[in-house]
Parts: sequence; C-alpha cells; structure tokens
Amino acid sequence: MNAREYLEILHVAERLKDTPRHCTTTKRRTESVAEHSWRISLMAFLLKHEFEDVDINKVVDMCLIHDLGECFTGDIPTFIKTDSDREVEDSLLNRWVKTLPEELSGEIANLYKEMDAQETKEAKLYKSLDKLEALIQHNESPIDTWSENEYELNKTYAFDTVSFSEWLTDLRKAILEDTLDKIEKEGHG
Repeated sequence: MNAREYLEILHVAERLKDTPRHCTTTKRRTESVAEHSWRISLMAFLLKHEFEDVDINKVVDMCLIHDLGECFTGDIPTFIKTDSDREVEDSLLNRWVKTLPEELSGEIANLYKEMDAQETKEAKLYKSLDKLEALIQHNESPIDTWSENEYELNKTYAFDTVSFSEWLTDLRKAILEDTLDKIEKEGHG
C-alpha cells in the first residue's frame, strides 16, 4: 500500500468521528461511532488475561473495523435497524473493501465473514463487547436521554449473546445491577 492509498483509507474512516450514535456521554454529548469502536477495542484489550484461549489481537481488529459500514450509512440504532438497512450498509461496505489494497481487502473481508458467522470465540467475544458497551454507555448517560424502550432493553439486551461465557455473563449481570440502580435512583422504577 502506498502513502496515498493509506491516506484515502484514513479519510473514509475519519467519517466515524462525525457519525453520531444514539447514546450520549455522561456530560450529555452525543457519542460518535469512533468513540464506541475505540472503547470496545479497549474492552477487548483489557480482557486478554481473562480469555487466554482467544486471539485478542484478532478481537481488537474486529472491534476496530466493525462499524466501518456506518461511514456510508450513519448509525441506525439496533432496535430500529431493518434487514434492508443492513443490506444497504453491507453492500456499500463490501464495495469499499474491494477497492482497498489487496493485502488489506482480503484480510478485512475475512474478518467480516468470521464476524457475521458468529462461530469462533473471537467473533462471539467481539459481538458481546459491542452490545455490552452500548449498555454500559446507557448506564453512564443521563437517564432522561434514554428512549422509552431502552428501560426494558437495558434489562434484557445481550444476555443471549454472552451466554457462551461465564465471565461475560457475570459482566452482563453486573451491568444489569447498575441499570436497576440507575432506574431506581432516578425514580423510574
């Protein structure tokens, strides 16, 4: 890959810095997709001693690239994203990935294939962290920024995704405790 190709990839990825997510930060600022991707990458890195049978570097790679399709479509919250939305995002992403230098294109395409199949421990860990980070961020954001359906989602979301791991199930339970405490303290219980 030459310097110009490298810069072009970075220019596309930079869009995620300006792509807002549904969540807000503790101080009420709308979170960007790039911030979400950074934190799930950090979450994966921090788990390298908890999941020694998992290729954490691969999980970090998955976390870093998982929302690149949103460079082209923006973020659509999971609870309103349709199959049609997913098809459009996947199509635009795949078209872009094919334009990348050959050594990257194949590697990224293979990562997406593995992530979509959800058969490996690495793919399952990435997907769990993706979902858990959203729950953690909701617990950190002011409760008046939550949409009505998020009270129930924060209680039920991702338990099925983390069920392959006792450690992640314990984390999900701890997140639920935080959710219930927040709802109760804010008078929404």
